Parts: sequence; C-alpha cells; structure tokens
Amino acid sequence: MKKIVVVGGGTGSFTVLRGLKRHEAELSAIVSMADDGGSTGILRDELGVLPPGDVRQCLVALSDSSRLMRSLMNYRFTEGSLSGHNFGNLLLCAMEKVTGSFEKAVEEVGKVMKINGKVIPVTTTDVRLHMELANGEMLKGEGQIYGSEKISGGYKRIFLEPTPVPDEHAIAEIMAADLIVFGPGGLYSSLIPLLLVPGIAKAFMESKAEKVFVVNLMNRLGQTNNFSVASYLQEIGYFMDSNVFDHILVNNGLPSNDLVHKYADEGSLVKNDLVESDTRVIAADLISDKLKEVQEGDTMVRNLIRHDPKKLALELMKIVNNI
Repeated sequence: MKKIVVVGGGTGSFTVLRGLKRHEAELSAIVSMADDGGSTGILRDELGVLPPGDVRQCLVALSDSSRLMRSLMNYRFTEGSLSGHNFGNLLLCAMEKVTGSFEKAVEEVGKVMKINGKVIPVTTTDVRLHMELANGEMLKGEGQIYGSEKISGGYKRIFLEPTPVPDEHAIAEIMAADLIVFGPGGLYSSLIPLLLVPGIAKAFMESKAEKVFVVNLMNRLGQTNNFSVASYLQEIGYFMDSNVFDHILVNNGLPSNDLVHKYADEGSLVKNDLVESDTRVIAADLISDKLKEVQEGDTMVRNLIRHDPKKLALELMKIVNNI
C-alpha cells in the first residue's frame, strides 16, 4: 500500500483527504498551525491553546465514524456565548487541557473519530504569522492576512513568530512518503506558512517521494490578483525550489454560470500558462458541481468554488499507481 502525505491547511486538505479515503492508500496529513481566525482565534486568545480548526477538518475527513459523529464534530453554535464556535474545536481544546499535550489531544480525538490515517501538526510551537507589506504596514496573524486585500500591492517579508520547532513526526512522514500532495489552500495563509517552519522545505526537497502541487481553482481578490499557475510556482519558489514538483495538477474545467456569478466579487479562475511541452502538467476538470454552503454562525469569508474530492482523488491515484 502506497503512503500518501497531504501537506496543507484545513479546507484544501479536507477535500484531498476526503477523496483519497475512498481508495487504497496509507494517508497522513501534515497540518499548518498558523490559523488564528474565527472560532480558532478566539479559543487561542482566551484559552491559550493551539489552533484546532484545520486539524479538526482533517480528522473529520479521515474519520470512519458515523455520519452523526462527523456532523457533531462540524456543528457550529449559532446562539449564546458559544455562537460561532465549532463543537470539534471545543473538544480538541478540552482534550488538550486534559492531556496536557496538543499532539496527545489529536491522537485521542482521532481514536474517538475512528480515523483511518494520521493527522500531524507541522509544529506544536505557539506561532503567529506576520506579513510586512510593501507600504510598511504590518499584518499580524493569519486572520488579518487571510482577510487582507492589500497583499497584491506587494510585501517585504512573511514570517512566523517565534521561530517554530518542527514536529519530528511531520518530518518523518514527509521523508517516508511515496507521494506528497501540496495544496490546494490559501497561498499566504496556509501553504507558505508550512514552508516557513524550519526543516519542512528541506525534508520536502530531500524526500524520495513523488511530489504533486495541486493548484488552486480561484485567485483571491487583493492577494493573488490575476495569478497564473506560473505565478503560484514563482511565489512558492521564494521559499522552496518549485522545480521539486514532479507533477502540477491544474483545473481545465469551467464552473457553472451560477457559480461564476456568485463568485464574481471574490476573484478569478487561475489560468494555466505553462508551456504545452511541460510534462509535469496534468490538466483535468476538477471543479465540484455543488455550490459550497455557508454554515450558519461561520464568520470567515470562504471560497464558494471548490475542488471535487472524487475528481481530485482519481487524478492523484493515477499518479500513485504509476509510482
């Protein structure tokens, strides 16, 4: 059985894992730990815990528990003092307090959820993401960066504070992988923060695994305006040699007119501008026909156009089966 390691944030990794879970493979998720928006941000500030949100999504994606249990983990309160909070986030926070360790909390909740695979935080250092814009303004926290529409004007630097210690299990999983899947996810809020953790980019490049970059479907207004596939690779190249990717999985499908209309104010489709002779490129229709539902009580602005888990997994398994 081939070992697939998915490296990313919450929503993107959830989609990849959800699709791959239907196939025969040993799955692991290496999760970004810079999240501080929405419910996660409030819990970090008030309880002093590590960010549970992205980890929860990966646990749910890998879960073999009942539909009711998965729905419970994703349930978001809409009333009272818990309004906006997610039950799964609260459970992970409580388990961290009980066990005294975030890693142990993830392990124990994983048992409750009957996950088929591993979910590993990229670091257990309590880090915050910062970005200094070209105009000198400092964005503090992933929440501010995720919501900013000024990044397309340029930035001077992006960094984690304090300098995190990589999770040794995350490094080991990357080194032992047969296939590493990087993305999809927020370029500045999920993907680059992973590469800012010392040792992760090095392990990524030294691993003998095949590596695939799953390119985002949509650009984010004010952040990746008019970015093409080459633009994403160039930006990643500032933090890790983007030539490391053996495969670049890009979408060539078009969303329905209904989806385009609803997303008109959010951004544009990412265009593939790599030359036809680039053998790394795998182009396929990867768009989900379903419009993402906005969950009541969710305060975060999220993309409506998403990858289809089944379509994505089929393309990834074609790569795996040829390794």
